[in-house]
Amino acid sequence: MFTKILIANRGEIACRVIATCQRLGIATVAVYSDADRNARHVRLADEAIAIGPAPARESYLRADAILDAARRTGAQAIHPGYGFLSENAGFAQACAEADIVFIGPSADAIRAMGDKSAAKALMQQAGVPLTPGYHGDDQDPPFLRAQADAITYPVLIKASAGGGGKGMRRVDDSADFIEALASCQREAQAAFGNAHVLVEKYVERPRHIEIQVFGDSHGNVVYLFERDCSVQRRHQKVLEEAPAPGMTAERRAAMGKAAVDAARAVNYVGAGTVEFIAAPNGDFFFMEMNTRLQVEHPVTECITGTDLVEWQLRVASGEPLPLQQHQLQIRGHALEARLYAEDADRGFLPSTGTLRHLRLPANTAHVRVDAGVEQGDAITPFYDPMIAKLIVWDVDRDAALRRMQQALAECEVVGVTTNAAFLRRLVMTDSFAHADLDTALIEREQAALAPSADSGSPTLWALAAIAAVGSQAAASVDARDPHSPWQRQDGWRLGARAPHALSLEYRGTAQAVTALEHDGTWSVTVGDARVLAHGALDGNMLRVQTGDALHRARVVRDGNEVYLFGTEGAQRFTLHDPVSEADQAVADAGSLLAPMPGRIVATVVTPGTKVKRGAPLLVLEAMKMEHTLQAPADGVVQGYRVKAGDQVGDGAVLVDFEADGA
Repeated sequence: MFTKILIANRGEIACRVIATCQRLGIATVAVYSDADRNARHVRLADEAIAIGPAPARESYLRADAILDAARRTGAQAIHPGYGFLSENAGFAQACAEADIVFIGPSADAIRAMGDKSAAKALMQQAGVPLTPGYHGDDQDPPFLRAQADAITYPVLIKASAGGGGKGMRRVDDSADFIEALASCQREAQAAFGNAHVLVEKYVERPRHIEIQVFGDSHGNVVYLFERDCSVQRRHQKVLEEAPAPGMTAERRAAMGKAAVDAARAVNYVGAGTVEFIAAPNGDFFFMEMNTRLQVEHPVTECITGTDLVEWQLRVASGEPLPLQQHQLQIRGHALEARLYAEDADRGFLPSTGTLRHLRLPANTAHVRVDAGVEQGDAITPFYDPMIAKLIVWDVDRDAALRRMQQALAECEVVGVTTNAAFLRRLVMTDSFAHADLDTALIEREQAALAPSADSGSPTLWALAAIAAVGSQAAASVDARDPHSPWQRQDGWRLGARAPHALSLEYRGTAQAVTALEHDGTWSVTVGDARVLAHGALDGNMLRVQTGDALHRARVVRDGNEVYLFGTEGAQRFTLHDPVSEADQAVADAGSLLAPMPGRIVATVVTPGTKVKRGAPLLVLEAMKMEHTLQAPADGVVQGYRVKAGDQVGDGAVLVDFEADGA
């Protein structure tokens, strides 16, 4: 076994690998970019080496810098995690030439499976079922469209060197093919340095089922059952679970055998995942093999009682697999949700900022949290915006589902917008609850997944008002004389208390609220309603009784934002100051602003063009994905202030736009 390894990654997966190494007594070396100097994985590792500026291509994708760090620190092996260089055959080869163990498969295996077109041909020889399509070298757009026409629509264009949902486009009509192809190739070139694509028949109502395989250098290959990753958005996984609901023993055995055959075809050593598209009739087709550890590997660990990172380390050090096929069994059910810094109500735009408050569920026998950040850390625009993975386990799917609902409700994040509320709505949809799964589940459940338009009950507004008053009073206390009434802003005045007049906003609705407190009893007026309550804010815990109901919530004040974290998740209220806000400049309605930092990929229309609301105006690349920015209203594009290739900051003016009637 190794005594020291270097982890060529960052964030959650780097922290995950460090945890296993610490348990096994293996020293770890972290690498970091300028943006990650104070990151959690750097704090956890035994040593840390700087490898370059914030952009990944200047740091985490620099094989030379990483190999140099390994040599300098005496690391015997490199764990690549997932993403970055984890499926880079050249890097694996360079490790071998430097006499440093690459904790993963051989360069030849990565190369064989890294090109999807070549991998399809190899799988055909191995007898693994394939989806009908074109996997050749001819990349002429008219030729590819002719192939798509022959396959019949819908088809899926996929980057041959791709992964992680990038460089993929569904096309439903021949007229849309060329434009989709160009977008797909552009994204593939930016993400993987390779614009080569393949075209396949799009299977209607498909499920995405993957098989975890593991091989060693002694000729053993096993499969650790399946994961259902059907719940996706833009071809990126959102929820994963194991085992797959409705999977029969016969189908599991058939898919497991096909996955093992695929691994044996390339003499596979280490952890890998063979991904299949499964049709409603039970047919399944090879999609690709990921020659690395998957983001969703914890659900497999939960149902098999294994540590797959430990398996990786043991196999890479020359040991045989810890277990053989007949020793592997499924126990219970596990679910994983990916908690991201993204705004589901704004098209899932990534959210950046400092985590001013972060409280995640506690790790227990039923709940596991794999996090790459802690309170005070920053989510930057340079990398994937994952905050944590929430993994739950229980004896069956229904019990695990209840665990997940509770875990999501316990997530408390202030400083960035997260998808926690969206995930909670998602796991509570009828389709997911009843395991009616396919890759279009999110689109099918749009109505249930839309944010609530409910403006809240008078009781909720009253709780927010009490929290706002209490947090303001606590913030105003002078530590030098905490008992002086002159230092407080809690309504105290000589003779009697004054009522607090508040202007609050919740989910786009603003209301004037008046709150008066006397001896722990509150009278709160919300519009025409009056709420009587007993209780107070004690520290950051709000405990209030209204009628027969007892309300508890953790209160976090962030500037003018008041957060209530309770059993129903997060509720955010904005406390407005009409006097100061009257002096603020109103945002220019004649401009389109950058919703996040990024790089301009393309401008779409010619200045002077009249467009409809929602028409695409330009393409912005941020956090490894392309985002199409649309016209905010019917109007005329007067001109662009940016060009392709420009780097822009959050809030930068991109387009001068004149709305109709302006």
